Amino acid sequence: MSIKFLAEDDRPREKFLLKGKNSLSDSELLAIIMGSGSRDETAVELARKILASVNNNWHQLSLLTIKDLMKFKGVGEVKAISIATALEIGRRRAAQEIPEKPQISSSKDAYNLLKLHLADLRTEEFWALFLNQNNKVLHVEQLTQGGINQSIVDIRILFKTALEHFSTGIIISHNHPSGNLKPSSEDITITKKVKEAGELMSIQLLDHLIITQNSYLSFADEGLL
Repeated sequence: MSIKFLAEDDRPREKFLLKGKNSLSDSELLAIIMGSGSRDETAVELARKILASVNNNWHQLSLLTIKDLMKFKGVGEVKAISIATALEIGRRRAAQEIPEKPQISSSKDAYNLLKLHLADLRTEEFWALFLNQNNKVLHVEQLTQGGINQSIVDIRILFKTALEHFSTGIIISHNHPSGNLKPSSEDITITKKVKEAGELMSIQLLDHLIITQNSYLSFADEGLL
């Protein structure tokens, strides 16, 4: 559907979906927060008026009280609170430091991260670390949960997740509740399949860890990759 055929109040939301958040003007963003305009103005027109009153400055807008915002025709208490809430979220986000992504430089680093999820389980689970080109962790996810002695991973889901997070490397892992660190024939087979699939997609399988309650085995360290 073309944006020009949509009602004015619906355009910012549709534009967001069609063209992405960076395509929206400040007034269109504010219009989405408010949700609707007044009888005489669309949400976008009302947003323009509100922003113009503070010289189109978000910092100045954040200084307005709920009562100040409610002075604009079409802005009730609910809309005013929505605007103030969005600005407060922005303030808190700006005040927070971007958390440093953990970097994996050895199998022990990967084990220390994954053992929190896998070491004490009574059934097998399959997890993966998704890394960037600097081996920093972009995402950690459980992919499957199995029975007492098996957990099979769907390679399609594994690499779909890797692509979604723009990963260039992955570390896969599963636990052995029995405490036995020896890889099974199935463990070796799935490792080979993941490695081969990764080579086709330029996503490197960096390691496969088998984790027990007190220890781990690294396929990379053992030369099994």
